[in-house]
Amino acid sequence: MKLGYELTIEQSQKLVMTPELIQAIQILQFTSQDLEYYVQEQVLANPVLEHRESHDSDESKGSSEESFEQDGSEFAEAQAADAGLDWKEYIRNTNYGGTNYKCGREKGSVEKDSNFERTVVNEVTLPEHLMFQYQFAAMTKGCRRVGKYIIESLDENGYMTSSVPEIARATGVSEAKVDEALDIIHGFDPAGVGAKDLKECLAIQLKARNQFTGNVEKIVNDHLEDIAANRLSVIAKELGISVKRVQTITDLIKGLEPKPGRQFASEQKTRYIIPDVLVEKVDDEYVVTINESSVPHLMVSPYYKGLLKETDTDRKLADYLSDRVNAANWLIKSIEQRKQTIFNVVTAVVKYQRDFFDKGSKYLKVLTLKDVAEEVGIHESTVSRSISGKYIQCPRGVFEIKHFFSAGVSNQEGEGISSNSIKEFIKELVENEKPEKPLSDQKMVELLQESGFNISRRTVAKYRDELGILSSSKRKRY
Repeated sequence: MKLGYELTIEQSQKLVMTPELIQAIQILQFTSQDLEYYVQEQVLANPVLEHRESHDSDESKGSSEESFEQDGSEFAEAQAADAGLDWKEYIRNTNYGGTNYKCGREKGSVEKDSNFERTVVNEVTLPEHLMFQYQFAAMTKGCRRVGKYIIESLDENGYMTSSVPEIARATGVSEAKVDEALDIIHGFDPAGVGAKDLKECLAIQLKARNQFTGNVEKIVNDHLEDIAANRLSVIAKELGISVKRVQTITDLIKGLEPKPGRQFASEQKTRYIIPDVLVEKVDDEYVVTINESSVPHLMVSPYYKGLLKETDTDRKLADYLSDRVNAANWLIKSIEQRKQTIFNVVTAVVKYQRDFFDKGSKYLKVLTLKDVAEEVGIHESTVSRSISGKYIQCPRGVFEIKHFFSAGVSNQEGEGISSNSIKEFIKELVENEKPEKPLSDQKMVELLQESGFNISRRTVAKYRDELGILSSSKRKRY
């Protein structure tokens, strides 16, 4: 075997990912929030980029080039007007009022876009709710400091995150003082807050109702796992009471709140969904439109476009501005291409899933990326990037576009039925079953086969678990 170095000429084909192509792929995959953040960074990095206000009248007037020229003329007129402005007279008439700076609006004027829907509501958190009650509670000075420490250390569900000895060491008081403060907090609203575990949480709520006695107390302390597994006959046998009596006590316990703190606002930020595509039914057709509010509108600054024409003497400045303008134009083109790709993909989805939009979730068909890729004429990876993290708003609600792509089974006519549709049928069967005689997985298979679905018992059990539906033995009522 010969080892060594040599020069060879070889001809091959390969895809070269240019920076512009990489940027276009990233923009297509971005969600509306990610795209907004990315555009903000690009606007800061590229001085020739600026946001353009989208008005229906402007969009109907002509192309983007015409709007650029119009904006440039307005900019020149503004510069000419500012050149002859008497600034001393302007400041004298503006009435700033010394150090009290005002916005320049007349008294009583209201912004055009201001409304109550833009006002953010400050929701009450669990610690705030407890501290409001805490300030009126009667307790000694030592307990007051411990109680405040306990309230601030509760988790978002209202449970204690530290044990009594740990709290005693942290606050420098005895464990008896901690227990005294805990007893006072247990009397606060919501009932069950400040518990160490689920048993204590349920016990606090039952004590507040004067129902924590006899068999109820025994079941909470010793048989919570049996309740979860619906082993009511085992509980009845051990306590020597009827199964119906156990069922009544179980219903009482299941009616309690296992997480008292979840009814209050969480300290975590709420993430809102902004639909990327809107689907509306007009007459008998579904019209697909891109949500323009989720897409940034950019333009090349007319000032720098005019400056680029005047840089004949400065070659370096001309090259720099030319590079920046080309980058800005490519970014604008990539965003427009993203809009068009998403529009084409969603149009194909709406066309294929017409039965879903007309009749509901039970009529969702099997749809793959390959089907849409062939319909639109793009690659499957492009379809995958265009639907990643995107949402669609239609008359039936807001759905992630991925919701319409799912595997499934074939019915007796050979048509593909989505797994989501089968889940809807299973959910409907469970809702209409007799509580005293719930449907087994095998019985569901038989009923689904009667409706034309060829599905196995194992698949039914899988879909039932994904829906969070318990088995028939655990759903049975006495």
